[in-house]
Amino acid sequence: MGGRSGGRRGWKPKAEINVTPFVDVMLVLLIVFMVTAPLLTVGVEVDLPDTEAQAMTTSEEPLTLTVQADGNIYLQETEVSFEELIPRLRAISGTGSDARVYIRADEGASYGDVMRVLARVSAAGYGDLGLVTDPERD
Repeated sequence: MGGRSGGRRGWKPKAEINVTPFVDVMLVLLIVFMVTAPLLTVGVEVDLPDTEAQAMTTSEEPLTLTVQADGNIYLQETEVSFEELIPRLRAISGTGSDARVYIRADEGASYGDVMRVLARVSAAGYGDLGLVTDPERD
């Protein structure tokens, strides 16, 4: 008999996974998430005053209060009244906290409104307060 009868007698299927398409899809997803992640930081719209202060870096999620120009107050993204500010803050921390509270006040907000909010936050037991501003633009 001849040397090659049967055609594919010596062929065996490979049991390897081709990871190239998987890596391609993962790289595309990584790029998509890297581009869209900064856009996901939505919050309450506020026009912050410009300053020459340097940006701070922090690794923890800050507790943020926003005072809009019309006097509306937001705890994170939830609107709260001036009267329910202390109970909400105490519900978050109990009797007080060492956590930093960031106050974002609109440039058009009344100085008195901002000071009243600062006093309420201090009365709720928070001592580490920070005012958020935008870096000055040239």
